[in-house]
Formats: sequence, C-alpha cells, structure tokens
Amino acid sequence: MMECAQYRRTVLADPHDPDPALSEHRGSCPECTLYTEPMLRFESRLERALRVPVPADMDSGLRRNSAAQTDRGEAGSARVVPLRPRSPLWALGRGPYRRSWLAMAASVLLALVVAGGLWLSVPDRSLAAAVVTHMGGEPQAWRRTELPVPSAELLAVLRDSQLRLAADAGIVSYASSCEFRGHRVPHLVLQTESGPVTVMVLVNEHLSKSMQFDEQGYHGVIVPVAGHGSLAVLARGPTADPTTVEHIAHRVLEAIVWTG
Repeated sequence: MMECAQYRRTVLADPHDPDPALSEHRGSCPECTLYTEPMLRFESRLERALRVPVPADMDSGLRRNSAAQTDRGEAGSARVVPLRPRSPLWALGRGPYRRSWLAMAASVLLALVVAGGLWLSVPDRSLAAAVVTHMGGEPQAWRRTELPVPSAELLAVLRDSQLRLAADAGIVSYASSCEFRGHRVPHLVLQTESGPVTVMVLVNEHLSKSMQFDEQGYHGVIVPVAGHGSLAVLARGPTADPTTVEHIAHRVLEAIVWTG
C-alpha cells in the first residue's frame, strides 16, 4: 500500500498521473483526497491562465508575410533573398508589433503572477482541509467536561513532540497521539470559557505566516512556530469567532514548554 508521503510527492509532480496505485490510495485516504482537490483546481486555473491568444494585428501580419513569400516563390524557379541590415533597436519600439508584443508579455506576466499566487496558497489550504477532516474522525473529543486526562497520559502524548504544558494551560479533557499526514502528532482538547477547543501540535508542518480558515462549521487558525512546525487551533459553534480562536491559539503557545 502506498504511503501518504509518496502519494503526495507524486501528485505534486503530476496531479494527473494515471498510476492505478494513486487512485487506490486516494480512495482509501480522505486526507490525501482533500490534498489532491486543490492541486487539480490549481492545474485547471493555470491552464486557463496560460491560454494567451495571439493579438489579431500580429496574426494578420504574419499571414500577410507568409502569403507574400509564397507569391514570390511562385514567380520563378530561382528565389533570391536580398540581404538587408537588421532594423536598429530603436525601430523595434515603433508600430503595432511593439504594442502586440507588449500585450503578449503583459498577459504572460499576469498569468505567471496568478499561477504563482495559486501555487503558494495550495499547500496551506490543503493543510487546513486535512485538519478539519481529522476532526470528523474523533467527535467524542468535543464534549464539555471538567474532568482532566491523567497527567501521565498527557505527558506520554506530548513526549514524542518534545513539549509539555505549563500548569496554567487549563483543563486538558482529551489527549491522543494521532496519525496525521504520515506523522504522529498530539491532539488535545482544552476547556475554555468559549467551550472546548481542539489543539494539534504539527511539528512537521511549516508555514510562512498564520492563516485563518472557516470550513464545515469549524473556525480555526494555524500559527507557525519557529523551529517547531506549527500549531492548529479549532473551535466550533456561534461563540467560536476568528478573533477568539486567534487569542486562544496565542494563549496555548505561551503555555507550551519545549523540551527539545
């Protein structure tokens, strides 16, 4: 069975790769399916962005030149092409051809800018989608309770990620070491004044900046942590507004003590 990391490397190189093993893995892995969908959307947008039409005046000029050369070739068996000096550089700046080339260059540049922006956004959005999908697999974690998980159990979950929580972090009502995108990560639920909040410590996921998302009823934020990957915090319900979630995320970061 193909592993997630191998699947994603292959799809990143060619989202349309017809390998049956890719289809088989995608059918059995919801997270990789969510990873693939934005890649395919990106490919489709990139193809549309790069379909730059030839300006009408340039196309007609090329046709006239081709027709003129054909006529000259048919006028006699011998065809003499007179040598002539190239046009000086300053002359290239004149006339409709310059405008046509500038239009084409601007179109290509715009396509590259759009494609680059889409490309940079794909990994982040797929990470957010994978976090939300993971939430659906553990609905029992969202219950409200004042009963914390045993300290030994919490320490065992956090140990592999080389961290612990300060005593003032709040009540941790759920702690599990979960498989996420090919790695084991801590999945915690903290009880806050706004209700239960899920925290995932993603030590193998690196972002350049914080990102907020709102998907399938979850409000979330993923915050980069220098030298330690990133931290995902999610809440749900009417009280889980983005500002509150962002505040909780930074409060959790302050409560993390890195041990390695």
